[in-house]
Amino acid sequence: MLDEIATTVDLAVAALRGGHRVHYFGAGTSGRLGVLDAAELAPTFNSPRHWFCAHLAGGPDAMWRAVEDAEDDDRGGAVEAASCVRAGDLVVGLAASGRTPYVLGALAAARATDASTVLLCANPEAEAARSVDVFIGVDTGPEVVTGSTRMKAGTAQKLVLNTFSTAVMVRLGRVYSNLMIDMVATNAKLRGRMISILIEATGCSEEISQRALTEADGDLKTALVSLVSGAEIDAARAALARSADQVRGALALLAS
Repeated sequence: MLDEIATTVDLAVAALRGGHRVHYFGAGTSGRLGVLDAAELAPTFNSPRHWFCAHLAGGPDAMWRAVEDAEDDDRGGAVEAASCVRAGDLVVGLAASGRTPYVLGALAAARATDASTVLLCANPEAEAARSVDVFIGVDTGPEVVTGSTRMKAGTAQKLVLNTFSTAVMVRLGRVYSNLMIDMVATNAKLRGRMISILIEATGCSEEISQRALTEADGDLKTALVSLVSGAEIDAARAALARSADQVRGALALLAS
């Protein structure tokens, strides 16, 4: 399973670097988990909101109340995918059973556009495995409460999605070591976390870290590159621009 997740990460990184998108298509609990994963990437990693697009059978209302019949609409999944998926995109279908019509319809339409396709489910024997580029079948066994796939199957899907999307963000340089360096400081707690990250990453004092962050206009990566390399803020910012906003690339430029 780890090999299949790694392959999916490679596909996502290639798609995003090529100016394309990652789509999640799911229904019920699976679809809601896709929405949750996509929603958390922007505040955690400052990823552009168009990078990860979540599509839920039944539309936005299905986040808050069950729209059970929507998952049976294979045409609905196909129409939605055809309207937004383009060649070069990556489409990840989320279905506990591996046979949800809405998801299979979306995957079929995605294949017709030459998008890469992945199916993540909790049924290792899913027949649809043969019709996607990558199949991730997690063997979660029988549910504690029969038929309630929000439990073991849903938990497994959440773990795989966390692993997948976090690995994509790491590959795209949105962390430094194990530190979030592309976070959006939207409240006092997160602004304080920025200072803590600078202190941990550089060994500098709180006062120096705060000064660098202020001089960098609140840009954590610029402050980090400046402190680690010893370069002025403007030079750090220019190095980041030349290295596609990659901290390690910027540091290499400044060290050469």
